[in-house]
Amino acid sequence: MLGGGGREHALCWKLAQSEAIAKDGGKLYAAPGNPGIAACATLVTLDEKDHAAVCKFCDTNDIGLVVIGPEAPLVDGLADSLRKAGIAAFGPSKAAAQLEGSKNFTKALCDRAGIPTAGYVHCTTLEQAKDALSGFSAPFVLKADGLAAGKGVVIAESEADAIAALEEMFGGAFGDAGAEVVVEEFMAGEEASFFALTDGETVIPFGTAQDHKRVGEGDTGPNTGGMGAYSPARVLTEALVAETMERIVFPTVRQMAQEGTPYIGVLYAGLMLTDEGPKLVEYNCRFGDPECQVLMMRLESDLAQYMLAAAGGSLAALPDPTFSPQTAMTVVMAAKGYPGTPEKGGAIDLGNAEGAGAQVFHAGTKLEGDTLVANGGRVLNVTAGGADTGRAQAAAYAAVEKVDFPSGFYRKDIGWREIERER
Repeated sequence: MLGGGGREHALCWKLAQSEAIAKDGGKLYAAPGNPGIAACATLVTLDEKDHAAVCKFCDTNDIGLVVIGPEAPLVDGLADSLRKAGIAAFGPSKAAAQLEGSKNFTKALCDRAGIPTAGYVHCTTLEQAKDALSGFSAPFVLKADGLAAGKGVVIAESEADAIAALEEMFGGAFGDAGAEVVVEEFMAGEEASFFALTDGETVIPFGTAQDHKRVGEGDTGPNTGGMGAYSPARVLTEALVAETMERIVFPTVRQMAQEGTPYIGVLYAGLMLTDEGPKLVEYNCRFGDPECQVLMMRLESDLAQYMLAAAGGSLAALPDPTFSPQTAMTVVMAAKGYPGTPEKGGAIDLGNAEGAGAQVFHAGTKLEGDTLVANGGRVLNVTAGGADTGRAQAAAYAAVEKVDFPSGFYRKDIGWREIERER
C-alpha cells in the first residue's frame, strides 16, 4: 500500500482481513503509512516519486500487488512503471489518471462520449476566465484544472466574488493546479458519490456514499477535503445507480478503452442529482477520503480478491461485491486552523474510542515518543455503524466524545440530510 492517510488506513485495515493475508501467511507493507496503519501493516520508507526504488522494493520482497492510494502518484505514472516492471498494480495509468488530474480532460471526454455534465469553458488566462463569466449566471463554479488536494473548487455567489477568486487562482493560490481554470455552470441538486471497479473492460458497482465538503455545520464555510461521510447514500436509489452506470460510468470506460487509455482501478464519480437525472460533477481516480472509510466498514467481500481481479483483467469472473445493509458513518476530527494552516503537534489520546464496533482511522498523525500527535489538517476519522443513519451517527459521535484531542475540532451534523429524510 502506497500512502499514509485515512483512506490508506481504511484500505490496509480491510486488506489485512483478506484471506490471502489473514490466513495464507501473506504480508502487507505500507509506505509511508502512519501510526494507525502500523497496527495492520509493516511500515517501510519509500519515496513514491522514485519509481525505480518502489519497483526494486517490490521485486526484492516478491510483492504480488501494489495498491496506490493517493492521486498524485497515479497522475505521476507510478502504475505504468510498476506494470512495465511486471508488477501488478491497482490504479490507472498516467494517461487514464487525467480523469482526475485535469478537469478539462474529463469535460472534453464527456463531450466526446455524450456524458451528462455541467456546461463549461476551459480557460488558460485570467482575462479569458473573466470573459467566460458572462456566459453563466450566479452562483459561478470555478475549478482549478489540476490536483489541488480536494480544495480547488470555488463557488462564487456574485460576479465580483468570482473575479476575486479567479485572480487568486491565476495568482497562484493553488500552485500549478490553478494555472488553468474551468468555469462551470452551477448545477442545482443534491450531491452523492458513486464508486465502481473496472479492469478496463468489465465494470462492477462498488457502493455509494455522501460526504460533507464544507468545514462548518449546515454546510457553511470553505471547502475541505471532506469533514465526514456516510454510506450508503440512499438518495442514490437502485434506479439512479442503474442510470449512472448506463449514462456515465459505462460510457467513460468504453471511451477510455477506445482511445487507447483503458482505465484500471476504482472510478469514483461525484454526481449531482438534478431534475434531469444524475450528472457528472467530477471523477476521482482513487477511493475518496473520507468516503473510503465508510465503504470499507460496510464491505463484506474480500477486498484483495477484487483488487487483484481488476489489476489482472478478470473482474468478469467475480460476482458483484457484498456490502452490509447497515449504515456506516465517519466523522473527521481536524486540527484547528484547517482548511487553512492547521495547528500541528497537538496531543491525542484515543482512550477507548474503538470499543463497541467503532474504528478510528488515522489520517494525519505521528508519534513523538509514546505520544500520538496531530500531523496534518484532517487528523482522525472516527467511524461506526448502525441499523440506520441516525443510529450510525449516534455511535460515531459517542466514539468521538471518547477521544481527547484539545487542539482539534469536528462538525456535529454529519449525515444531517439523510437523518431528516429518515424522520
